[in-house]
Amino acid sequence: MKKLVTLLLALTLVLGVFAFAGCGNDDAATDSDVTDVADDAVEDATDDVADDEMTEEDSSDGGVDIGIVLPTKEEPRWVQDEARFLAAIENTNYNVEVLFSQGDSAKEKQNVETLIAKGIDVLIITPQDGDAAAAAVQAAKEEGITVISYDRLVTNTEAVDYYITFNSVNVGEAQGQYLIDQVEDGTTGNSLYLYAGAATDNNAFLFFEGAWNKLQPKIADGTFDVMNSSKAVEYKDKATLTREEMGEIIEQVTTDWKPEVALSKAQSHITSAPPTGKTYILAPNDGTARSIYDQFAKEEGVEIFITGQDAEIPSIQYVIDGKQSMTVLKDVRDLVNGAILTATEVLEGNEIKTNGEYDNGAVAVPAIDVPVITVTLDNVSDTIIGSGYYDSSEFTGL
Repeated sequence: MKKLVTLLLALTLVLGVFAFAGCGNDDAATDSDVTDVADDAVEDATDDVADDEMTEEDSSDGGVDIGIVLPTKEEPRWVQDEARFLAAIENTNYNVEVLFSQGDSAKEKQNVETLIAKGIDVLIITPQDGDAAAAAVQAAKEEGITVISYDRLVTNTEAVDYYITFNSVNVGEAQGQYLIDQVEDGTTGNSLYLYAGAATDNNAFLFFEGAWNKLQPKIADGTFDVMNSSKAVEYKDKATLTREEMGEIIEQVTTDWKPEVALSKAQSHITSAPPTGKTYILAPNDGTARSIYDQFAKEEGVEIFITGQDAEIPSIQYVIDGKQSMTVLKDVRDLVNGAILTATEVLEGNEIKTNGEYDNGAVAVPAIDVPVITVTLDNVSDTIIGSGYYDSSEFTGL
């Protein structure tokens, strides 16, 4: 049964890769790389099914094979991931346990220690703080546990074996390009408000890097005026920022991934630099986008163009209602299937096929990148409902 499920996971991952392969070019891998990885995954999984009787092992001892640590239950995204992980593993002979760190690195370390004590062989972890998680995964590695960094990269440690992720730079580029596409040709001085994720999260830097790749030329030529970051204005002529320079900007506009922080920042920025007319807002994710939009929408005479990511149900409704302008769909089904497929292949002693790598500050971590897609009012029915990501009954006004 494990091998059949592995094959099904491989096929699902392949279909997801091909479905979204046209959504953006990945610096870590070419389209042909992705095709090769997909073909190899199916071939390997098919071979495994043929050898099923010889290699299948059972977790009948009641231990936990795969431990999963997610950052918080306070964001719908991670609750959704938990449900998909449990669904993906339920028909296998492997046992899984999911724990939440509730935004606390100390709790995260405790969760990892709990899972180590339960005898896990594979740890899948989304770090709350990439650097702070290094000690926890090092402890797992010392016990011979394979460590898979999931969606966010654990940084500055050699203890990470694999990284399953959406290409975060591509996400930021999709957000930045969307804002550029909404600007009337030839206009200058368009108000741009920048917001970012948590300065402790490596992904926040990658998202911002991608957005800066697109927005910087338009800031430099005067198409956009940055309203809420003196550092972004200072570096407007720099196409490529150092991590330190990027950090200076993020420090000024961080939301810490928290809607309440985003709300407070938006209120402060509206007071110090009141928006007028067409207003362009780089919001890092859906939860912060809704908070920021709600504050800016209180101002009279503004037309808001605002980004997001994660395709959360409330934000899809905001897109349908003409509030949030776009979100980036990172199909969690593909990400979860990629993580579970990798974990089961590790447990069965098979070779892991990757299509990129990421420098975490200590080592180049082999990675599996999953493509992303931009969702707007124009394509929400096809990308969200037609793909089966959500049911139409979740929404009104479609």
